[in-house]
Amino acid sequence: MDNRLYGHSLGLLTDLYQLTMAYGYWKSGKAEQEAVFNLYFRKNPFEGGFTIACGLATVLNYIRGYRFTDEDLAYLRTLPGNDHRPLFEPAFLEYLGALSLTISIEAVPEGTAVFPNEPLLRVRGSILQCQLLETALLTLINFESLIATKAARIRLAAETDTILEFGLRRAQGIDGGVTASRAAYIGGVDATSNVLAGKLYNIPVRGTHAHSWVMSFDTELEAFQTYAEVQPNNATFLVDTYNTLDGVRHAIEAGRTLRERGYKLSGIRLDSGDLAYLSIEARRLLDEAGFADAGIVASNDLDEYLVTSLKQQGAKINIWGIGTRLVTAYDQPALGGVYKLAAIRTPKGWEYKLKLSEQTAKVSNPGIQQVRRFRDERGFVADMIYDAERPPKAAPQMIDPLDFTRRRRFGADVEFEDLLVPVLENGQQTYVCPPIHSVRQRVQEQLRGFHPGIRRFTNPHTYPVGLEEQLHQLKTELVLHLRNTA
Repeated sequence: MDNRLYGHSLGLLTDLYQLTMAYGYWKSGKAEQEAVFNLYFRKNPFEGGFTIACGLATVLNYIRGYRFTDEDLAYLRTLPGNDHRPLFEPAFLEYLGALSLTISIEAVPEGTAVFPNEPLLRVRGSILQCQLLETALLTLINFESLIATKAARIRLAAETDTILEFGLRRAQGIDGGVTASRAAYIGGVDATSNVLAGKLYNIPVRGTHAHSWVMSFDTELEAFQTYAEVQPNNATFLVDTYNTLDGVRHAIEAGRTLRERGYKLSGIRLDSGDLAYLSIEARRLLDEAGFADAGIVASNDLDEYLVTSLKQQGAKINIWGIGTRLVTAYDQPALGGVYKLAAIRTPKGWEYKLKLSEQTAKVSNPGIQQVRRFRDERGFVADMIYDAERPPKAAPQMIDPLDFTRRRRFGADVEFEDLLVPVLENGQQTYVCPPIHSVRQRVQEQLRGFHPGIRRFTNPHTYPVGLEEQLHQLKTELVLHLRNTA
């Protein structure tokens, strides 16, 4: 959350049950018990082969401003239980009012390609504080990672073409629009039409005019010529208000006037109709008139599949305006990340926890988790989740959690990196978030490091992710114990 956008406390940005559990921990004397929670997701979005981690800078900004104001506490005093008595006693609300976060967080840097069941955040501290943060951390990480992933897919489809994000008017509210613009830029778009996002996050902004500009004049040519007079250094004309190819011809006339004044025709925009055919014809008209460097922008509910299809049809589009289907993640509205308790500190040491399920894929992983990514001369080859309290042995073995017969051993000399890095220690930020432009570049560097099969849209290759042998054995023992005692 950017403090310039939100001028009030966000302590109540949570579900009620987080507060009732916090009250329960406080009331039962468990508030300060040390715990570890892992935030992860179970399935890549869009039926894809990867996900882009995004939202860490927003999380750290949110945590820096975390507090319960007097106004927040006054509201909580009004909440009744089923007996119509106050839900929380005054002493607990006083406790919240004096609360200062002392948690520690390790996280995957923004712009990293990640995969199901890998922790994106590992939160450690008092169980009460960890619990209070669950909902906010999920909403911040889930949405930005979802949109960054969608943008990365569109970037793959558009290849080296320019991509403009046009989604604010169709976004899910103010925050949905501003946050989506940030995440989309990280994922790979080149600029946004969202001026507030441009200001807040230093994202390039682009835009020209709408149909209403053309309709407000007696003729389309007059509209284009007037726009060229007032915006000669931003002359891209929307040509499909009436007849698209006539609109291209009128844009060419306005372009000639611009040229006489020492400016150039930036391009035209197509927003309806057969974009492949119209772009080919528009390119021919522009080239014949001597405007070979004028761009052709296309919009109209585009996504990675339509961009791919248009390219296959030979469309002459080199600038893609992507709106609704990007900022709303149209074909998958949520990432589905979860936040699970993985360990609790007891007088005897760490006691590891997991959630059982009738579905094997939903059985959580225990432990104080870290992710080790291995690579060879060709790029990234596999990720191994291990327990930081039990570091991997030399030449570790990785086991597929869904099929224990699938195993892979890594030589002691194989290159690797651990993905989770310290970002918060005892409530104090220790990590310097890189500039948004560097994060955007990291996405593309990451994706180039994987086999092309991971990046394809249809039936992508499944990137190998498994549990280190010791962690797999620990999980198996816990599952068997819980099934026998439940």
